[in-house]
Amino acid sequence: MSTTAHEGVAGRPKGAPGRPDGVPGRPDGFREHLLALREMLNRPLTSYYLILGCSGLLLVLGLMMVLSASSIKGLQEVGDPFYWFFKQSISAALGLPLMWVCAQLPPRFFRLAGYPLMVLSLLALVLVLFVGTSQLGAQRWIDLGPIYLQPSEPAKLGLVLWGADLLARRARGGLIEWRSLFIPLMPGTALLAVMVMLGSDLGTTLVLMMIFLSLLWVVGAPLRLFGGILAVAVLATIVMITTEGYRSARITGWLDPWGNAQTSGFQAVQGQIAIGSGGWFGLGLGSSRQKWSWIPHAESDFIFSILGEELGLMGTLVVVALFGLLGYAGLRVATRVKDPFIRLASVAAVAWIVGQAIVNIGAVIGVFPITGIPLPLVSYGGSALLPTLAALGMLLSFAKQEPGAREALAAHGPGPVARGLSWLGLGGPARRLWPGRGRR
Repeated sequence: MSTTAHEGVAGRPKGAPGRPDGVPGRPDGFREHLLALREMLNRPLTSYYLILGCSGLLLVLGLMMVLSASSIKGLQEVGDPFYWFFKQSISAALGLPLMWVCAQLPPRFFRLAGYPLMVLSLLALVLVLFVGTSQLGAQRWIDLGPIYLQPSEPAKLGLVLWGADLLARRARGGLIEWRSLFIPLMPGTALLAVMVMLGSDLGTTLVLMMIFLSLLWVVGAPLRLFGGILAVAVLATIVMITTEGYRSARITGWLDPWGNAQTSGFQAVQGQIAIGSGGWFGLGLGSSRQKWSWIPHAESDFIFSILGEELGLMGTLVVVALFGLLGYAGLRVATRVKDPFIRLASVAAVAWIVGQAIVNIGAVIGVFPITGIPLPLVSYGGSALLPTLAALGMLLSFAKQEPGAREALAAHGPGPVARGLSWLGLGGPARRLWPGRGRR
């Protein structure tokens, strides 16, 4: 047989589609896309830009949904459809500079900040028991006139920083002895959880336990310790449920929402109706029917149901994907940086933010009982938004500690904030990072 006859087998030009056995192979373009994706994920600033991008998108989406979900309530109660949106916008306007400042701070600052933040959180939790405002059976807020402060929210960040530093100080050769958990981390966490439970805030108590368990996981605690702590947590949860009538009603409504559709299962049923009526692509932004006084707390605890109704399944999947990417970026920082404190604090922050999102979404779709905790960055609430943005700024600071990250940022030149300061004559550092720019 001539060489020409074999050209389609042995002499096939490199890169031609198909395989010698006649079975079509994957096009080279697919492989190129995979290689490009792998290269992108291996870049030193991947974690930094994922955290920044996902946080920004979730915050913008949250403001948009707060405006939509709260407009009817605002019109009915205060005569202003922009009332809750304006308050959330103020919180975001305060939180974004806080996030930027935290992104510029060194890890040592966060190690030191955990102790005063933990003490202040405990003092505020004690204060809320005496002068706090009670709503829906839970005493969680301190009335400061134009704003309400919920001390349990900054307590989450305090536990992340304090717990991570306690364990990191006891690290030897990059390894942390799990027995270091017993004193003082375990009693400190228990005290914080008890103070939150005294305010009848079971949802935040569960989030604090998630933070603590994530620290256990990072240090490699044995399974028997996990089992013991989980057993105590379950027992405490059962006691809290059985001693408060409204919590027992929530469990009843969760187990059989449609059988209690007019009583304890009302909120769950209305939330499921909202998500179910959204279809693939939703009714359109602002077109929700359930926000017309059907879903209680549509702008906060159940904002995900309004999002599903207006933006459909595709909108909800985008939100889930953004939280997934945010969690991936945080864990990527923890695996690429050798500092024990950064590893611990990054994982604990991911457990807090992504874990809280899972609990909130699970409650809306009926997988978990309703706990009353907000969807991070999306739900209404300044007390929750500010600590969350501070934690994300901390993750941005940690992402700069990845190998090659600082060099890559310096190569990009100053960012828009630094350039803006330079236009005001305050950009000395920017000019040093980008020499020659001002002389052109």
